[in-house]
Amino acid sequence: MVQKWVAELNEKTGRTLDQWIKHIQHAGPPDAKDCRDWLKKAYSLGTNTAGWLAEKALAGPQKLAEETPEGYLAIAPKYVEQMYAGPKASLKAIHDEIIRIALALGDDVRICPCKTIVPLYRRHVFAQIKPATQKRIDLGFALGEEPFTSRLHDTGGLTKKDRITHSVALSSLTDLDLQVKRWLKQAYERDA
Repeated sequence: MVQKWVAELNEKTGRTLDQWIKHIQHAGPPDAKDCRDWLKKAYSLGTNTAGWLAEKALAGPQKLAEETPEGYLAIAPKYVEQMYAGPKASLKAIHDEIIRIALALGDDVRICPCKTIVPLYRRHVFAQIKPATQKRIDLGFALGEEPFTSRLHDTGGLTKKDRITHSVALSSLTDLDLQVKRWLKQAYERDA
């Protein structure tokens, strides 16, 4: 969606994204709110367009890199490194084993790290890895109406209409037992 919008920006506004960024950095106010208001007033841009352009122009190079597929692929490993830095470093082995198990489910598994979670996709997100505390990863699953148990917890996803409906707490590699692997495979298969 963003790529389509960027491609149409020149036709709709008379400037490309790069031209807007340079213009805003040269002539615009340094504050994001003031910049957005300036763009709306001076160029009759809509609130969303003005806000987005102001954010991009005033953001650092890392934020801009995230907007392209290549940029995301370059920065994604850093998200994982940062997630497991410091006190959560001991959880990295659990994370890596979950990734190994997930990738073995099929050639269509995609790993898409964010800043605080690592969603696992097939067609949609079917599971997510979240280092919840310094000693625990919450592995979430898209399991729909699967009954909850003392181990398989309700995330509130059904009520919130979120895909991740269930989770299991993992504190060690031994917690990644056959039952957890079965839930992961079940979530993967539900997204066929």
